[in-house]
Amino acid sequence: MIARAPRSPLALLLLAILTAAALAFAQAPEPPKSAATPTASASASASASASASASASAKPPAPPSAPAHYTSGLAPLPNDQRIPAALLPPGSFDPDTGPSTTVFPAQQTTLRFNHRWHVSDPNGPKLKCTGCHKAVPTSQSVRDNLIPSGEVCDTCHMTDHSNADKVTAGDDEPGQCVFCHNEYKPGDGNLVARFETPRANMVFNHAKHLARNIGCPQCHGDVAQLELATRDQLPRMRGCFNCHQNTNSSARGMAKSDCLTCHIATEATQTGSFGGAGRIRTVFASGEMLPPRWLRDSAHGPDWIERHKTVAGNDSQFCANCHKEDFCTDCHDGRVRPRSIHPSDYISMHPIDARQESTKCGSCHREQSFCLQCHQRLGITMTGPTDVRESGRFHPPKEIWSDPPRKPGHHSFEAERNLNACVSCHVERDCVVCHGAAGIGGGFNPHRASFMAGCSTQFRRNPRPCFVCHEPMDRDLVQCR
Repeated sequence: MIARAPRSPLALLLLAILTAAALAFAQAPEPPKSAATPTASASASASASASASASASAKPPAPPSAPAHYTSGLAPLPNDQRIPAALLPPGSFDPDTGPSTTVFPAQQTTLRFNHRWHVSDPNGPKLKCTGCHKAVPTSQSVRDNLIPSGEVCDTCHMTDHSNADKVTAGDDEPGQCVFCHNEYKPGDGNLVARFETPRANMVFNHAKHLARNIGCPQCHGDVAQLELATRDQLPRMRGCFNCHQNTNSSARGMAKSDCLTCHIATEATQTGSFGGAGRIRTVFASGEMLPPRWLRDSAHGPDWIERHKTVAGNDSQFCANCHKEDFCTDCHDGRVRPRSIHPSDYISMHPIDARQESTKCGSCHREQSFCLQCHQRLGITMTGPTDVRESGRFHPPKEIWSDPPRKPGHHSFEAERNLNACVSCHVERDCVVCHGAAGIGGGFNPHRASFMAGCSTQFRRNPRPCFVCHEPMDRDLVQCR
């Protein structure tokens, strides 16, 4: 065991002091976290001062399109709710997609206005439509500007719009520019967002309608129950038909059903050239005007190529309002046409249709250039030699077609019934070969038994047809001189 040297009293005293100091520091409480040092406080104070200085030098934020407390007149209904069908113009669907964008181009409405408050609200001024839209009762054209001018508003809002370059605002809030003009900001002066209402691509006379006691809701719906009136309140074509195609003539009155009553005519119609009478203009800068599906099922959709024959067949004059005849013949001209016009086996069936409805065939095909050439090319002759095969004969067999006695199916009956069908293939010389007098033809007399009794009258009227078959000195012709 190793013996340790004894410590001196001074060393023991020094060790005790150091131990006590260590214990004191170990048990001392930490300063609270919220307490800042003098250096930290000075830094925070400097930072707050700098922030305040920056805020003072920055521009104020731009105000919204309308002050926050302007909540009405920004949409047809508060919070831009869906307009009920009962408030839309007559003829609207439910749900409704709005009026035609071609007839009524898109608008840019930059005003805040509450129709309901102005017209029907018990606390409002209860104005009439014509109280603001003063030009409507005398308007006869869609070119007229029917939107109220700023001077109409001056009476109530205490503003002055007499000079558009120096508009004077009113003293109270309703007279301030931002009260009505969206997107207006302080400092804009007389500059406001442009308000655009392109004229409609149609014909309309407000004065005539008002004179017949037709109220505004009959075309525009119940605007008095809406706030902001948009293009959704413009007329629907189905609503116009309530008068213009009313089956009761007394109810229809003077409302004509002709398309040009409301639609713009083409230049050809206006000048009377190119056979364009009755045709309407369909192409505008805003788009192409096409008929809707509800109008005689005539929507020009993807299936129109298959359906148009039914619509055109029921009423071709309906199609003629927009299309000239050459529009149809571009396809139905007998040369270039859709293959689906006739069924696949029509080559064997067409003789029946050609005999029963030759006029219908002639609407597309020309007999001399289409029918005749095809028959000659295929060896289907007109009368043909005696040894021609029956499959190549166009007319019935000889014993029916030309041999006596005359009976149903004889060519003389067919010629009397429809001579145009004969001349589509034959020229006059073909007849004279058999029916000419001696020396010109075979001598078969085409005249009836009683013809000689009145032949002198026929000869005096026009002798030229007689000389086709007779020589001038023919003894039979002498009897008619």
